[in-house]
Amino acid sequence: MSLNSFKEIILRQCCESSKTATKTSKQLVPTRPPPKSQQDDYNDSEEEPPQFHKHNNQQQKESGIFDYDDDDDDHTGPYQPLLLSRSPNAVQVPASINCRLLEHQREGVKFLYNLYTKNCGGILGDDMGLGKTIQAIAFLSAVYAKDGEHDETINPKGNETEKKGPVLIICPSSVIQNWESEFSKWSTFNVAIYHGTNRDIIFEKIKSHGVEILITSFDIYRIHENILSVVNWEIAIIDEAHRLKNEKSKLYEACLAIKTRKRYGLTGTVMQNKIMELFNLFDWVVPGGLGTREHFRDYYDEPLKHGQRSSAPPSFVHIAQERKQHLVSVLNKFLLRRTKEETIGHLMLGKEDNVVFCAMSEVQKRVYKRMLQLPDIQCLINKDVPCSCGSPLKQVECCKRTVPNGVIWPFLHKDNPDGCDSCPFCIVLPCLTKLQQISNHLELIKPNPRDDSDKQKKDKVFATAVFDSDIDLVGGYIQNESFMGLSDVQHCGKMRALENLMSSWILHGDKILLFSYSVRMLDILEKFLIRKGYSFSRLDGSTPTGMRQSLVDDFNSSPSKQVFLISTRAGGLGLNLVSANRVVIFDPNWNPAHDLQAQDRSFRFGQKRHVVVFRLLAAGSLEELVYSRQVYKQQLSNIAVSGKLEKRYFEGVQDCKEFRGELFGISNLFRDLSEKLFTSEIIHKEGTEQKDEPEHVCAQKQSLEDFGMCYLPQQARDTLYLASEIGDSFDKESNKWTAPVNKELGIVYAHRNEDIISHKKGCDVNPEVSTSTQIPEYVPHMPKKKPTTFGEMGVASVRANKIKQFRLLARFRGMEVVEFSKWLLSASVGERDLVLRDYKRRKEKMPCS
Repeated sequence: MSLNSFKEIILRQCCESSKTATKTSKQLVPTRPPPKSQQDDYNDSEEEPPQFHKHNNQQQKESGIFDYDDDDDDHTGPYQPLLLSRSPNAVQVPASINCRLLEHQREGVKFLYNLYTKNCGGILGDDMGLGKTIQAIAFLSAVYAKDGEHDETINPKGNETEKKGPVLIICPSSVIQNWESEFSKWSTFNVAIYHGTNRDIIFEKIKSHGVEILITSFDIYRIHENILSVVNWEIAIIDEAHRLKNEKSKLYEACLAIKTRKRYGLTGTVMQNKIMELFNLFDWVVPGGLGTREHFRDYYDEPLKHGQRSSAPPSFVHIAQERKQHLVSVLNKFLLRRTKEETIGHLMLGKEDNVVFCAMSEVQKRVYKRMLQLPDIQCLINKDVPCSCGSPLKQVECCKRTVPNGVIWPFLHKDNPDGCDSCPFCIVLPCLTKLQQISNHLELIKPNPRDDSDKQKKDKVFATAVFDSDIDLVGGYIQNESFMGLSDVQHCGKMRALENLMSSWILHGDKILLFSYSVRMLDILEKFLIRKGYSFSRLDGSTPTGMRQSLVDDFNSSPSKQVFLISTRAGGLGLNLVSANRVVIFDPNWNPAHDLQAQDRSFRFGQKRHVVVFRLLAAGSLEELVYSRQVYKQQLSNIAVSGKLEKRYFEGVQDCKEFRGELFGISNLFRDLSEKLFTSEIIHKEGTEQKDEPEHVCAQKQSLEDFGMCYLPQQARDTLYLASEIGDSFDKESNKWTAPVNKELGIVYAHRNEDIISHKKGCDVNPEVSTSTQIPEYVPHMPKKKPTTFGEMGVASVRANKIKQFRLLARFRGMEVVEFSKWLLSASVGERDLVLRDYKRRKEKMPCS
């Protein structure tokens, strides 16, 4: 008898005995307490019976005892198998697995099995950390009747047994071992890994039906697609399925050859950059389910993008609303998308995603401006200007197609002085990379001694040109290897802000994850941490795979480890760092999914503290445009995938030359933003012009002293508000929002990302403008909101009460308002909660105060 069989028998006996035993002597104590949603929510439809008896529901909530009635044939609970089919030979998730599943995971298993019975595929699009791997294994265990007692698969349509085909799982190479480990923990499948030197032996086992689950990587499957596509797979599962977003990639073409209609994708980011990525992913899962590519583009993609334009006519907005609702209704047939807030939010203390715009140092600003004046970039900026030679052609089509006097172009075309077919646009990416390096740290643009001589020569010429008169101030064009020089924050605006923030966090016992995309930047940050005396761990692409988990375990278990320095690329998958409650993303990525995935290293099941994220951006640099595009992409994803209400901030439309707006096009990429608050101006300008959207969706303007408020927990934020305590920050003469630099923190402007990106479901169509019948609202289940600390207040008095409460709190602490707001920035969540509790007690004792 297997271990799983023994566990299941014991569990069944415990369930039977608990019905006749008294509560005090024979109480069944679950090894993993179920979440509240398991007790509060159940589905009493015909296909999915309720999880608990109504007459005993209140008692179970209070005691934690789960009592089941064997006379009820339809009953299913966590200590019994999860019934998926009512056929004579029932299909069910074994009790040994079901007892460890959370409620949302059971719903995910039911969703996958429902698609399986219809002989079609689908997407399990849960947020990272919600157990997509576990749900897939539970689903496979039910389909293959892995109950620990039978090795053969029972055919639901008859009494005889049949041997099903094998299952193909394709995933990133970094999580192959994780999949194998989870299978060994949760079920009894015969698992083989098609990776490495023994692939031929494994394939022979597949042909002889000796393998039930085959796990391989994306690269191996792409290379050996002609071998693996011959097999008739029962089920195909692709982990991180967003890798199939590009229909022109060889991986996508290879996956189309998989012989099965039961194709399932697991991904926390169903859409990353473009709406057409949805079509590519779903066309692999359910071929033809969304129509043809051209139809999808014309009917969904274009209307949704143009309807989100800030100045879109009401008719465009209305059409976009109709298409959005229709697309969501179609996708919901094949997609199950849940967030942490909707599932396990009540088990966690929440997360804040703060975007912090740091002032560049003076030398950084000068170097940045000099680069924008280089002939290479000027050629790109003036590409559409008529050529000075008198030709009717544009500069980019005539004399300025090549840049022989440039700094970057000559080295890219040293073997081809006449240029390439894509000139001068071939230098766009190198120029963007240099601008991002300047925004992060000036050392990044200096020659690297480890590079080849040609690249060092190229970087030396570039560094000399942009440093100019500041060459001595930055220590010359040769890379600084001095410990004191690299760890100094004088010439790096982000590091100056980081230094001030970290000093208060460390003082209050917070643990920090510090992410950077650049390994060279990690080297600089490492020296900075050593200089400050912080105990840290480091993980990047050079860290051996076998050592990664031990580094994670050591950081999570060791109170002395204060900082985990980690590469955004290396830290993308399989790392659970739940001991950290502060997350810093030092440099933003064009793809918002990368930054969100980094945040989820800490904010996942098991996190016991409030998580606060800080995304550091160089104010007035290209990074502001990078972040604005992240907002644009996230909004499109929320609209197309979830049908959410999103505020229309931007005039630009993706992939549309007619409406490039402020986001798209080369002229925007290389625009000088140093004298502007680019992001702040867009948010507040659109917030004042658009009257048809809820006020709470708009970002609140912030003054210098208001900065500390954005780091309060949600509960305290909902109760306290500082907004106009200091005064209005709108300059009537310039007609712009202003935010003076906080010299102490090195911060120009800050806001919460959740105030910019909507988390609401709803309709953004003005009903007064609509001429046709309104489409019914798409309103899925939303989690219940917790009441505020001081009770629910009337809408009219919320603002005044919050300001009043904040003043009283400051007085209670014996501080001025400005001083108290700065204290909030450095205080831990526990200290803030303690102040709120003490204030509430005093208020109850002295109501007149």
